[in-house]
Amino acid sequence: MTNFVQWFRGSSPYIQAHRNKTFVINFGGEMLKDESFKNLIHDFALLKSLGIRLVLVHGIRPQIDARLEKLNHQACFHNRLRITDDVALQCVKEAAGFVKVEIEALLSMGLANSPMANAELKVASGNFIVAKPIGVIDGIDYANTGAVRKINSVAIHAQLEQQNLVLISPIGYSPSGDVFNLSAEHVATAVAIALNAEKLIFLTEESCVDANGDLIAQLTTDELKQNTTLNFSLQAAIESCEAGIARVHLINRHIDGALLQELFTRDGVGTLVSAKPYEICRAATLNDIGGILELIKPLEQQGVLAKRSREKIEMEINDYIILERDGLIIGCTALHVNAVENCAIIACLAVHVDYRGGARGQRLFSTALENAKKQNLKTLFVLSTQTVQWFVERGFEHGDFDNLPDFLKALYNPQRNSKILFKILE
Repeated sequence: MTNFVQWFRGSSPYIQAHRNKTFVINFGGEMLKDESFKNLIHDFALLKSLGIRLVLVHGIRPQIDARLEKLNHQACFHNRLRITDDVALQCVKEAAGFVKVEIEALLSMGLANSPMANAELKVASGNFIVAKPIGVIDGIDYANTGAVRKINSVAIHAQLEQQNLVLISPIGYSPSGDVFNLSAEHVATAVAIALNAEKLIFLTEESCVDANGDLIAQLTTDELKQNTTLNFSLQAAIESCEAGIARVHLINRHIDGALLQELFTRDGVGTLVSAKPYEICRAATLNDIGGILELIKPLEQQGVLAKRSREKIEMEINDYIILERDGLIIGCTALHVNAVENCAIIACLAVHVDYRGGARGQRLFSTALENAKKQNLKTLFVLSTQTVQWFVERGFEHGDFDNLPDFLKALYNPQRNSKILFKILE
């Protein structure tokens, strides 16, 4: 119960932030065959009840393949896109209709004593996608496979304004009445961009991991472009971010409750893609004082840091550098400069206990060091009780009281008996 209370309290900033925002969520047709899909439907209903404007874009690939197999008709692909001949197009239409009805049925559930009780979700779908044929590429005729030409964003917004959940199939229509099979990932991307959605979310078959198998929590578009094996979701993430979508989430659908964990906890369980880094190192402002105090209080109690009053931090706020993660201050340091003696002291270097081990202390130190060099300072000082070795490893040498400039001698507290370290800057 304690964990639930802590989680629920911690989710409140996200509940407020997400209300009345538009989220586009893409998931593959594989999900309909999974018993856990009902749980995801419940999660959709929960998001809707919290005031989130939801647009769902579903895939139908396995349903198309199953119909082609029954007809003993081979499924053909090129560059990972289906070549949709007339037989395949008929299967596309059947699959899209079947999947749409199945999802609408699940979204209509309202049994008592179930997560969907009294949900009364209204689902809207329609011909929101104007498409065009891909045509012939590299000598390959894609037949009835198409690309998005235009999104009727006005019509979708109108449905969202009426508190409807919008469900979109990967099918597009041309002004001449032709039907085209589309990539669900491409449709979701185009819809998110057209709606200027706050988030585009891909529920994927596996997590995005590094060479060691560890989850990659965050990627920038520049980092993604260095990847030579981009799948549709990763390509869509790049395109979306470059078109102005602030955040794209890649979430492993096999993790129960992953969507809720990603949206309502600070660290989530998926991979966040953004144009700019999720964590930023920046100069502190007066609005950051509360966060700095909250960060350093445990370290002051442990004797790692000297105690600082709110008034002192406020007076010296221009000296502080913070590391911010999604609105939370997870690290800070201060560079107190004495221009008269051409030196400075690095003080109050702290990293939140939950975020240690990611070279964040080094990032703060490097920023402070760079600032000192820009001001052509000659010497950096540190007074430390428990992190002496860390600074020694970064080129600091042991000093004594006589090494200190006069302004630091006046500040030195003999009761703390801090070790004195200094570094001559080139």
